[in-house]
Amino acid sequence: MNEQQTLWQFMQEQSGKLFTQTLEHIGLTFISLFIAVLIGLPLGIFIARKKQFSGTVLGIAGVLQTIPSIALLGFMIPLLGIGAKPAIVALFLYALLPIIRNTFTGITGVDASVKEAALAMGMSLKQVLFKVELPLAMPVILAGIRTATVINVGVATLASYIAAGGLGEFIFGGISLNNSNMILAGAIPAALLAILFDFLLSIVQKISFKKLKFGLYALPAIALALASFYLIPSAIGSKLTAGFTPEFMGRQDGNLGLQQKYGLKIHTIVINDAVMYNAAYEKQLDVISGYSTDGRLKAYNLMVLKDDKKIFPPYYAAPIIRQSALQKFPELEQTLNLLSGHINDSVMTDLNYRTDYLHQTPERVAKDFLVAQKLYQPSRHGKAGTVRIGSKVFGEQYILASMYSMLIEGYTNYSTATKTGLGGTKICFDALTNDQIDFYPEYTGTGLLVLLKPSAQKVQEVGLDRDKTYAYVQQQFKQQFNITWLKPIGFNNAYALMMRKQQSNDLRIKTISDLKRYLDTNN
Repeated sequence: MNEQQTLWQFMQEQSGKLFTQTLEHIGLTFISLFIAVLIGLPLGIFIARKKQFSGTVLGIAGVLQTIPSIALLGFMIPLLGIGAKPAIVALFLYALLPIIRNTFTGITGVDASVKEAALAMGMSLKQVLFKVELPLAMPVILAGIRTATVINVGVATLASYIAAGGLGEFIFGGISLNNSNMILAGAIPAALLAILFDFLLSIVQKISFKKLKFGLYALPAIALALASFYLIPSAIGSKLTAGFTPEFMGRQDGNLGLQQKYGLKIHTIVINDAVMYNAAYEKQLDVISGYSTDGRLKAYNLMVLKDDKKIFPPYYAAPIIRQSALQKFPELEQTLNLLSGHINDSVMTDLNYRTDYLHQTPERVAKDFLVAQKLYQPSRHGKAGTVRIGSKVFGEQYILASMYSMLIEGYTNYSTATKTGLGGTKICFDALTNDQIDFYPEYTGTGLLVLLKPSAQKVQEVGLDRDKTYAYVQQQFKQQFNITWLKPIGFNNAYALMMRKQQSNDLRIKTISDLKRYLDTNN
């Protein structure tokens, strides 16, 4: 079976969800675009009339355009929470610059003699605007709207980070799950939407204003109709709302396992783990998919629900390293294994708490720990070669990468280069296999389910015992990828369902089965 057939089968299998997310994506794009046109067009006209304000207005819009999308979404969350509102505001701000600039450019580009002739014929300034300037500037204005539309289609994929839906759920879920079909299932429709809208607006742009002006009256109604697509996908009625990461949604030891083994049906929104914990703390979510050693458990007073049917396998952390790197750096294995046995679950939770909640730098947390364990040695500033360390994009991995960097530079003559924040499992593992990094910290459960993807029978056979899981991934990684698992560090950062302690006590929910019974009784 070839790759295209596999992708097609995946898209057919996920057609319902894909259709829903496409509607959400269109809705987000056109809600924000509609607001941007309502505000950007008058602003462009205003600065064309009052040119002394043009530099300030265009400068502010330009600065907003340069803010990275993820950062802009992050800035919106404290003000507007999670969901559609911060996503719409962020997309609106991105769409403003091309609309304002092109409106200003189009109107100021109209020949002055044409405007003087219109005034000489007795037209008012308002008539000159609507009968002369706007008709002549319309191709340029539509080009700005066209640019804003394409920008919004692209940036809207990031809305899934803050539980606003859209095609980004497939894309980021696929990156986390090492699933190319899932990535393409989100990326292809998003690209097609951008091409389609750009093509349709290019046709509109070529139509003469005389023919176009009647259609312009219908344009707001069309934009509103497209914007309403966001409201069409309706949620299942539920007393509680869960927030799950894109990766958790697609995993057997995640939402799929919860549905199959527990029969759990809860209203779920997809959200990035960077904002998930705070959303639970702020009571915008009732249940979240977290990590058992996350420092935010302590910071936000959350409680782990007992996995009484055991769908979550062990997630013991250990560095994984290419065989070629072990040969190139003979002292590396012994040095990395110095950390083995020094960090248990409670210690890792405390270390994470310091970065996640106290906002101490990973480097400081790492150094303090190594000093306390009498493992720290000053850097030798070695020149015997550079070891490249990778990490995923969360605090725990930054801490571990910093510890390994300090150990390598203190105990060997090697220097280090860290490539932190590499995103999900797929990005890190691809970087390792493609010789972009030499090693990174991984988890046995992720190695088993995401990278090896064994049969259900094999998962059942080895997946519930930490030693069997470690032995299996160690053997298979060496055979399949020529990658070695070094000694486990000592802590188990497993998936977990979490609730606020107060809510858990009030509802008497201590286990995932309790949650299932509560939902069955109250829905």
